[in-house]
Amino acid sequence: MKTLRSKLYGGIILVALLIVPFFQSCKKYPDGPGFSVRTRKERVTNDWKVENYKINDRDFTSLVSAYTESYTKNGGYAYFWGSASGSGSWEFQNHDEEIKLTGTDDHASRRLYILKLEEKQFWYYYMDGSDRCELHLIEQ
Repeated sequence: MKTLRSKLYGGIILVALLIVPFFQSCKKYPDGPGFSVRTRKERVTNDWKVENYKINDRDFTSLVSAYTESYTKNGGYAYFWGSASGSGSWEFQNHDEEIKLTGTDDHASRRLYILKLEEKQFWYYYMDGSDRCELHLIEQ
């Protein structure tokens, strides 16, 4: 009985040692998540509103509080900001670490660098010339 228990504990430890590195390698984005059962495409497909907006680490959230973005499963993208709006398409790039937006009204294309992509939070930044613009979006 003691030998069986030792083998059982040894097996559990071995399985844990094999699984832990797998879960640590699941973290794709700097701010998370570490693991998700939903695909990246399922997580980005949502209607989002601004929680925080910074340009070069200076807070400009109050200027864009009414800004929203929508991403559809088939690759559609739209943004709304008061009377301004635009639409286009989106697709993952660079091993799903970036999103390329194409065909929106105010820019031909833009690359979003994903920082965090969870079911209810989507953080990214993009470069506007030498300015780093970072958006923290939450589920609408």
